[in-house]
Amino acid sequence: MSTTAVLLDDLAAHRAEDPVPARLKEWAAVGRRELRRAGLLRGTAQLGTVIWAGGLSWGAQRGLSALQGAPHPAAAVLLPALLIAAGVALRAVLLAAGDAAAARGARTVRETLRGRLIETALPARGPARTDLDDAALVQAVDGEVGQLTDWLTDYLPARTTMLLGSGLTLAAIASRSWFVALLVLAATPLLPANLKVIGLGTQTAVRAQLAAIRTHQARLLDHLRGLPTLVGLGAHDQAAGSLARHGREVAGRTEKVLRIAFLSTAWVELLITGTLAVVATYCGLALLDYLDLPVVPDHMSLSAALFVLVLVPAYFAPARELAAGYHARARATAAAGLLSQVLDAPPETVVPPARHARRAASPPGVCLEAVTVRHPGQETPALDRVSVYLAPGRCLAVTGPSGAGKSTLLAVAAGLYAPHGGRALHLLNRVPVPADPSRVAWVGQPAHLLPGTLRENLLLARPTASDHDLLDAVASLGFDDLLAALPQGLDTPLGERGTGLSSGQSQQLALVRALLRDAPVLCLDEPTAHLDPEAEQRVLSALRTLARARTVLLATHSPALLPLADHVITLDHGRAR
Repeated sequence: MSTTAVLLDDLAAHRAEDPVPARLKEWAAVGRRELRRAGLLRGTAQLGTVIWAGGLSWGAQRGLSALQGAPHPAAAVLLPALLIAAGVALRAVLLAAGDAAAARGARTVRETLRGRLIETALPARGPARTDLDDAALVQAVDGEVGQLTDWLTDYLPARTTMLLGSGLTLAAIASRSWFVALLVLAATPLLPANLKVIGLGTQTAVRAQLAAIRTHQARLLDHLRGLPTLVGLGAHDQAAGSLARHGREVAGRTEKVLRIAFLSTAWVELLITGTLAVVATYCGLALLDYLDLPVVPDHMSLSAALFVLVLVPAYFAPARELAAGYHARARATAAAGLLSQVLDAPPETVVPPARHARRAASPPGVCLEAVTVRHPGQETPALDRVSVYLAPGRCLAVTGPSGAGKSTLLAVAAGLYAPHGGRALHLLNRVPVPADPSRVAWVGQPAHLLPGTLRENLLLARPTASDHDLLDAVASLGFDDLLAALPQGLDTPLGERGTGLSSGQSQQLALVRALLRDAPVLCLDEPTAHLDPEAEQRVLSALRTLARARTVLLATHSPALLPLADHVITLDHGRAR
């Protein structure tokens, strides 16, 4: 069996087993209407090419005739010139409309896909998912979704453009020379076979390139996070050298992708150029009356020869765009494989938050009955048949080493995660009901603050609150000096993750938000971690106020917070003791 046959067999097997093409079609469905319109508009734009080619050939014929005896040869080409201008204008308008439609369709697909990625990766509230790497998520949302753009705007419309546009052009060629139409039609089947092989090689190289980029960005993020440690150990030069080596690897893979793209495009151009050369040779011999072959037409006018010579490249233009689209399709397929790793990752079960409920007259109790939780990729359960009963208005402190399951226990008790075994209940007037996040205020460390003003961050807890309500909440927790220390008060702008505030100030704002939410159950996940002693004492004082008339679950390593608790349990490898 030949090498080509083996390659095509491998390609067929790959397509039969690979679910990525179906996934790409599913993603593109939301923008298919605009993308199909783009293909139709671009295909119809070939009419403009036919019109101006007709005007050009007509003008050349009339101009040549006028030179042989007409007193005003310029007047003879006036109407053909207007026809050329009309064809060029029609083509430009239709192409611009097609590009706009393709851009709209691609934008719809990208926005929808980014929304799905964010919804899959990030829970609305509570702890962030731990089964997804930060760098992989950022690269998926920003870089890999962007890799779909050319596939959406070029490849998908190009198939419709090729069928419609090339069909119109071929019909126009056949109207002047059926033999030239037959020649270009005979060369057409060679393109799809070459494009299949090109796509297979490009897809493999691009997949390796995107995987290398994702790995390199993850390494870069890890090095940036650990930069103080690396400098303290004197290992920063070694780390920089390692990043440089990985950067050169990414550059090498990128060069390989570009090399394949260049060579494959050159092959397509060679095929098109060869076909054009054959047509040009035929036209030249026919014009000179040098042909004397059976069946083959041996005569052609100058107008017809010029017309078909202009339209042959136009006939192959959609195929050339489709060839470029195959590279875009290979990039999209490689990116889709990486995106699927995020979209198809087994999610931790998240219960969507309900609407904010009114504060009950007395806080609910919390009851966990033999709760078991298993995180994806971990053999040992995060919680192993843990049972807890917390009476209304009481405080439970959960201690234990890092990774023991403290945050998971709080998330289950809050109703944010549904356990794989057992039940999580809230007791309303001693009546057990499923745990509901609408009854819970969550405070973690670090505090999650969004870019915007301080006021906008506080209004996340209560959108209807007035400035007076916000200031009163700040004062009731003893944080009056917080606003005094900020020159713009509630209008102070905050950057990513609360940039512009200290850790203590960020945590104070998180507590103010919890107070504004006014939920009867309060979950505190390491609220004083990474705070200096002075900031810890301020937060501790505020917690005493915040915990009044609330049922509180507190996960902490700090002995200073234990006096707040009515009960203390210790978790060790998911078991309570």
